[in-house]
Formats: sequence, C-alpha cells, structure tokens
Amino acid sequence: MDEVLSVFSVEAREQLEAMESGLMQIEQGDHDAETLNAVFRAAHTIKGGAGVVEIHAVEGFTHVLENVLDRLRNGEIEASGEMISALLAGCDHIGALLGLIATGTVEPDEELKAAGDAIAERLRPFLGGDAAAAKSLPETDGANVERSEGEAATNDCWHISVRFGRNVLKNGMDPLAFLRYLLNLGEIAHLTTLTDALPPADEMDPELCYLGFEISFRSHASKEAIERVFDFCRDDCDLHILPPNSKVEEFLSLIESLPEETMRLGEILVKSGAVTREELETCLRRQSDAKVGAEDTATPPLGNILIQQNSVQPEIVEAAAAKQKTVSEKKAAEASLIRIHADKLDQLIDLVGELVIAGASANLLAKKSGEGALVEATSVLSRLVESIRDSALQLRMVQIGETFNRFHRVARDVSKELNKEIELVINGAETELDKSVVEKIGDPLMHLVRNAMDHGIEPAAVRAAAGKPTKGRVELNAFHDSGSIVIEVVDDGGGLNRDRIYQKAIEKGLLQPGDSLSDQEVVNLIFEPGFSTVEKVTNLSGRGVGMDVVRKNITALRGSVDVKTEPGAGSRFTIRLPLTLAIIDGFLTGVGRASYVIPLDMVIECIELAGTSGDRDYINLRGEVLPFVRLRELFEVKGERPARENVVVVQYAGQKAGIVVDQLLGEFQTVIKPLGSLFRHMRGIGGSTILGSGEVALILDVQALVSRSASSEEHAARNSGRLLEAHGN
Repeated sequence: MDEVLSVFSVEAREQLEAMESGLMQIEQGDHDAETLNAVFRAAHTIKGGAGVVEIHAVEGFTHVLENVLDRLRNGEIEASGEMISALLAGCDHIGALLGLIATGTVEPDEELKAAGDAIAERLRPFLGGDAAAAKSLPETDGANVERSEGEAATNDCWHISVRFGRNVLKNGMDPLAFLRYLLNLGEIAHLTTLTDALPPADEMDPELCYLGFEISFRSHASKEAIERVFDFCRDDCDLHILPPNSKVEEFLSLIESLPEETMRLGEILVKSGAVTREELETCLRRQSDAKVGAEDTATPPLGNILIQQNSVQPEIVEAAAAKQKTVSEKKAAEASLIRIHADKLDQLIDLVGELVIAGASANLLAKKSGEGALVEATSVLSRLVESIRDSALQLRMVQIGETFNRFHRVARDVSKELNKEIELVINGAETELDKSVVEKIGDPLMHLVRNAMDHGIEPAAVRAAAGKPTKGRVELNAFHDSGSIVIEVVDDGGGLNRDRIYQKAIEKGLLQPGDSLSDQEVVNLIFEPGFSTVEKVTNLSGRGVGMDVVRKNITALRGSVDVKTEPGAGSRFTIRLPLTLAIIDGFLTGVGRASYVIPLDMVIECIELAGTSGDRDYINLRGEVLPFVRLRELFEVKGERPARENVVVVQYAGQKAGIVVDQLLGEFQTVIKPLGSLFRHMRGIGGSTILGSGEVALILDVQALVSRSASSEEHAARNSGRLLEAHGN
C-alpha cells in the first residue's frame, strides 16, 4: 500500500502542476475551452485517485475545487482574479495534504483542516446553489453498490463492461473502490458480478482477481469522465463503455469481444433492460445468416453500421476515427513510459562508474602485456563501456523547463504582493541536465528570481518617469556552452547601485574606507553572508540570507555564479553548472609523478611552451595575450622542470587561460569521486578519480584556475597603471 500511495502522490503532484499552469493561462486571458477542460480533468483525476486509495481529505477538498471548475467550464460563472487566487490557494492546500503521505499519515491536523475550511469559504461565492458542496462529499457506502438483479433499468443508461486483471489486488487496488467512486457520477441501476474466470478452489490463488462486472449506469457524465474513474487500473483491466440508446449491433459486438459465453451475456443484457429479447434474437439471427453467406466476413465495424442505418454522415465517422487514432497513439506513447525510482538510477550510475575504472585497469594491463589481440579486445570493451556510460547518464537527464515553469506562479504572487506589473519570459526550457542538478538548483533560482522582482524591477511610476515600459520584464534563459549548462536570470530594472553597495560594505566592516576595488569586486560583495542594501525587512527580502546561500549551493554543485549590471538598464545573473555530477570525459596530464585531469569539454588546444622566462605568466597566442598558471608552482610539486613543457589552453565563461603541465597523456573517462572535508577549501581542485593503475588523480577546477589567471592579469594591469600615473606625477 505504501508503494500505491507513493505512486498516487507523484501522479497527483503532476496533475497539480497541470492545474496551476492552466489556471495561470486562464488568468492571462486564455479562453480556449480545452485549457479549462484540462484544468477540470486534472482536478477530477486527483479526486478520483484519492477516492481509489481512500485518502478522503484530498478527495473531499478537491471535490470543492471541481464544483467551481465545473460551473466555470459550463459558462455559469466568469473567471476572475479573486477566483483564480482562491483556486491556486486550493492547489497549495492539496499539495500540503499530499505532503502528509511522506510522513506516513493521511489525516490532516486541526491547523491544516482550518486552512482548508478557510479556502473552501473563499470559494463559496462561486458555488452558487451548490454551496453546500463546499462542506463535504455525499456519503457512499459499499452496500449501495450491490443492487438486486430483479431491479429494472431502461436503455437510457450507460453500459459498462469491466474485467479486472489478475494482478489488480497485488498492485494494491480494490475493485469495489472503483465502483464506489463511480457513484459520485451517477446511479448504478443494475449490476451483475461475473465469476466465470474463477478456477476450482484448490487451484485458486487468493492474491489474484477473477472478477468482472456488467453495469447499467444512469448518469449525465461524459464517457471521458466515466473512463477516468478507472484511470488507476486502466493497464490492469479490460474496459468497454457503451452510451445510452446504443444500437443492438453495438451490444452484439461487445458480446463477441468478451470472454464469457454469448448467450449468458445476452441474458444479462436483457435482464438489465439494455435490449429486449426480441431485439437480441433478431440481431443474432441476422448475424448468423450473414456468416453463413460469407464465413470470412467479419462483423461490420460500428462506423459502417451507423452509415448504413443513416444515423450519421460518413464525414463524421471518418473524423471520429481520425480522432480516436490520435488518442490511441497518445495513450500508446504514455504506456511506453516507465517510472523508475531515482535510487535505482543512482545505483546504476555508480556501477557504471566502477565498470569504467575496471575497464581502464584491464586496458592498462593489456597494453603492458603487449598482446595485440588482448589490446584489441579491451579497446572494443572500452568503446562499449563508453556507450553504456552515455546511455546511463542520459537516463538521468531531464528538461529544466519543469523547474522553470513553477516560476510563473512565483511571478504572479510576487507581482501582486509588491503591486508591480512583471512579465516572466522563459527561453531554453527544453535544455537538459542531470536530474540531481535540477533538484538542487531550484532554491538558488527562487532567490534570484524573487530578488530580481523585489530589488531589480522598479515601481511603475519610477519606470514611467525613466521612459521605460510600466511592465517589468524578468527572463529565465538556459543553454549549453563549453560542456556546461548556463542559466541566466535577467531583469530590465534599475541595476545594482555600486556606491550603495560600497557604503553598506563599509558599515558592515567588510571594507575599510579608502579600500580600492574594481567595479566587479564591489558588485560581488552582494554574495557576502548577511549582506543586504534594503533598509526595511519585508516578507521577500532584507535579512541578507539569500545571495550567500545562492553562491554556496551553486559552488556545492561545482558551478559558479556571476553578475553583470548596468545602472538604469538592469542586471544579468549567470549560473554555470556541469551537465552531470557523476562521469565526464577528461584529459589526463602529468606533472612530476602526479596526475591531473582537466574536463575535456573545456580544452581548446594543446601547445608547446618554449622561450618563456620563469617570471612571466603569459604568452602570445597568435596575437592574443594568454595568461597561464603552472601546476608545478601552484601545487608545489618537487623536482626540476622538464626540458619541454606543454600548455593546455582552456576556456570558461568566455575567458581563456593556459595550464602548464609536464606531460599530455590523452583522453580519459573520469569517474568523479568527492574529496574529503579536509580538502574542501583547496582552490583549483574540484574532485578526484581513480586511474587504471589504482592511483588517485586530482580533477582540476578550471573555473577557479581561469579566475585566478584573469585576476592576476587584472591586478597586474592595475598596478602598471598606478606606476605610470606615479611616474607621470
């Protein structure tokens, strides 16, 4: 049952996201009926799933939202900002109720109940005459499902044939729960329980289901609504639904498709009132005569029958068939998906990592042996391992749009709270990166987006006075660059005030009066713990616990965050992250007896270092000044420099730098192993890996090395400027 609840929780949260997205579109003026129907279907699916797994708190509360949405889609009421706000609050409450499942309970406490009642009260004005529905669902009793077989039913009923699959009980589903939930849509006029599939007692497995039901159902609901009742067991049941007043031929086609004996099913249909005995016998006789004349001719499809009887036009049948094909293809695509627990993927990635290390060891031993056939075999093995690695990593890749889309709601709520007009624009939502990175980047992005709206975007009056549109604009951009993923948060607000930041840093003791900092160094002060330029603390900002958390979380992901700002034009926060945290393609180098790995995606070229004095840390690269760092000096590697040194030219965030090493050892599949806490403050090292020989190689933090080279170049240029200025004076 825990597994069933877990599946329900995951799928319900997906439906909640669809509800929120649809409600936001409606508020922004989307009058498409399909959008509203999609919102209603999402609410109905949550309610139905909750009823099946018997989480009555979710079922009852969602029923209230469903009533409002039903009136909205029927045109009885108009969408308004107040209604959308209340419905969104309802979505939040359902999310809180779903959160209880993780704690092992399904019953809300008094505080949560009170919150739900308050939201239901906000929705009461939109329920009209159905306001009583805001209190509770109609009680349903399992006894009401059982009807006497002598009770008559008219042919104005839906006819439902359902045969539950063998593994329904094993999967935690109760067939009667679906029938109880069916009562929310109407009345069961007649029900027959079929046990034809039940084996002898000594062969029966109590964990398997052998039941089927023939149901006459009186309801004004649509076929889609009735089908959704069985959504949670659709893959484990055989379901057929015929609308009221269906043709006798349709019932015969149904009988032929079912496993039970034909005459027995015919008697059930007659007893339920779906058809008369004379209609059944006449139609059976007609089909029998047709089969005698042409044994290989199948029963005419329903569409042809309707056309022959002049019930519908051929064009309508063709359109319906095309739509049915589209729906079938969509369902087939959904059925091809399989949910896998994230822990299983993590375990797979770990095993692939160990396979990479073992393969490197086998390859090294093969080369030492000098056996050509063995070297060739290990080479083929290495290629296969690399393909397995890429496929395994691809399983963890998800689109960042799933994270981006939640910020539409954030933009709406924050703009209303701040009384600002703010437009959120998303670009690159289809960009993919590792699932673990996506999960951890949500909070930093939340801080940046809220700060852009609070600090960056000016009030409408200020924007109008500056000649800017009154509606502010915040962009979320994502794209790939040099083996990394880049995420940008851009606003067209007033930009960062450098003078204010500088003064605030002096007040907090971060700087001393007279300290000389570049503009970029001043701007970077906003990432210091406790730093805030806001005078008044609000619900959104002012406590100085946002930007330092952003940098800390992003650094923990081996990423970086940078900010560019222009007074009056806005700011651009740029986050760079690795595509994956597990296995990368590396470039292996050597300095003395130590080995170092450089991420291959950041390597541009390799050149020989010649004719450079030891006190110079830059070279002329085809007319371009290229600063470099010597790993031998940086890590204090003992020994003399070799006669020939090499420069690995790398690029990060548009900046180039060189890394001077002794040896170039070639490409290397690198399984990233984290360093211990003892090395967490070591700059220039981003992790470690294990070589085929069993030795440990350090993975270079290219970002830190490039920043170090760029900073050294900037300070050198600044000092040169001061010397020239002093000399001129």
